[in-house]
Amino acid sequence: MKPTLLILAAGMASRYGSMKQIQSFGPGGETIMDYSIYDAVRAGFGKVVFIIRKEFAQQFKDIFEPKLKGKVITDYVFQELDEFTEGFTIPADRKKPWGTAHAVLCAKDVIHEPFAVINADDFYGKDAFEKAANFLTTEVSPKKYSIIGYDLAKTLSENGTVSRGVCEVDEDGNLISIKERTKIYPEGDKIVFEESDGKHEVASDSKVSMNFWCFDSSVFAFIEKLFKQFLTEHINEPKAEFFIPILGDAFIKQEEGVIKIIPTSAQWFGVTYKEDAPAVKKDFDVLVASGEYPPKLWDKFS
Repeated sequence: MKPTLLILAAGMASRYGSMKQIQSFGPGGETIMDYSIYDAVRAGFGKVVFIIRKEFAQQFKDIFEPKLKGKVITDYVFQELDEFTEGFTIPADRKKPWGTAHAVLCAKDVIHEPFAVINADDFYGKDAFEKAANFLTTEVSPKKYSIIGYDLAKTLSENGTVSRGVCEVDEDGNLISIKERTKIYPEGDKIVFEESDGKHEVASDSKVSMNFWCFDSSVFAFIEKLFKQFLTEHINEPKAEFFIPILGDAFIKQEEGVIKIIPTSAQWFGVTYKEDAPAVKKDFDVLVASGEYPPKLWDKFS
């Protein structure tokens, strides 16, 4: 059974200011998602599921269906505030989605095979998808998940702070803990993050999660249980989010299994801010010029 790729594209893009998920970056008008899907399909993935907001459904389909038809199976799932909230009253001031782990949970009814999760607005690279496909077809189990791990220093933006899941790894290459750091930036020759008690330094070669996770489909039951707990504790906090790293940390702490860190040689880049866009376009131009991707991504794909 071929693995599935789940693409998180339901965020409101508050820092970016527009729907960056469907912005063109490639020379043929390709989005960042196009390159991820292209790398996934040639690595052996058989289906792509988009997590989107309901109001953007037709826009997404108009963009992706013509070029993906016949190349990969596609499906669409909506992340709405009332999904999996039975028994809870959602406060009127809650506007933003519940977070990335809730987004994954919303795909429960359409994914029944091993799957990978990625962000819509991050470029992960061919090597990352090949390693993910290999893990999902040879190693994954209800007791073993994985994260594609990137060096922190290679994942920063020159235009503002970033959020990263910073990993602590044991001698076997398995995750000990993962902490979501929401304000990371370079300061001189150091990398720091901010919390309520001030600044803290973090090693530049720390392995970080760029939200490229590999799961067995049994994870949905575990996420659902955790989400109920999250709502019980945080439903009245309008900005609280149920992140995938919360799920990963709980999976380890509750001794449900192990999460393997798979290092990748791929160079990450992405668009957190509008000011990142020109550099990302240049990065794609370089990759196309080097022959890594064709100038028009889908024209001759088979």
